[in-house]
Amino acid sequence: MDIWQHTIVNNLDKFWAGLVVTVQICLIAFSVALSLGLIAALINIYFRPLRIPAKLYIQFCRNTPIYVQLMWVNYVWPDIFGWPNSFFAAGWMALGLQSSGYLAETFRAGIEGVNHGHIEAAYSLGLSPAKTLRRIIMPQALLTMSPSIMNQFLVLVKSSTLVSVIAVPDLMYQALRLTSVWFEPIEILSFTAFLYILIVFVLSHAMKRFSDRLRERYN
Repeated sequence: MDIWQHTIVNNLDKFWAGLVVTVQICLIAFSVALSLGLIAALINIYFRPLRIPAKLYIQFCRNTPIYVQLMWVNYVWPDIFGWPNSFFAAGWMALGLQSSGYLAETFRAGIEGVNHGHIEAAYSLGLSPAKTLRRIIMPQALLTMSPSIMNQFLVLVKSSTLVSVIAVPDLMYQALRLTSVWFEPIEILSFTAFLYILIVFVLSHAMKRFSDRLRERYN
């Protein structure tokens, strides 16, 4: 009980600080992934001259290990682009890059899976391609894409533990730091694992309920 007291209870503020950083980096990374993934998917579908670069981008993001991307963004990008200028920015950018490749394929499959008769009907009513995409295609595609999108967010949350290797003070970083101070890995890392299990469980349940309500409302 004394070990639990001085390793966990007395350091709850550090666990909380790490959890806040984890939430921030995951939300920013997923926003970036959604934006880049959608852009890559639209280019792949509708802009034939840029289709090959878009496919190369998608394949690079999907087939490169997240650890390699993290090192690449953190150590190579500053010399080439002058950015990112912080470990935190490098962390969310690398996470966003990899997830964008998977989301691009999810978006492509969802958009191409929409009934072409609905699209033709929208054109016959005088809707522009942009309005057809926004009002007809995307709402229908989201119904089929939502489980995959939500699953990718969970993958991103679990992958976020790797940002600790570049000194981003997330939950995993705080756990490793406390372990090096107290030399009590069983208690500290077990508690950290419990927190990640709890996070993923809560997110999975919330996303499932959201997906079910979305289908009930629009189906």
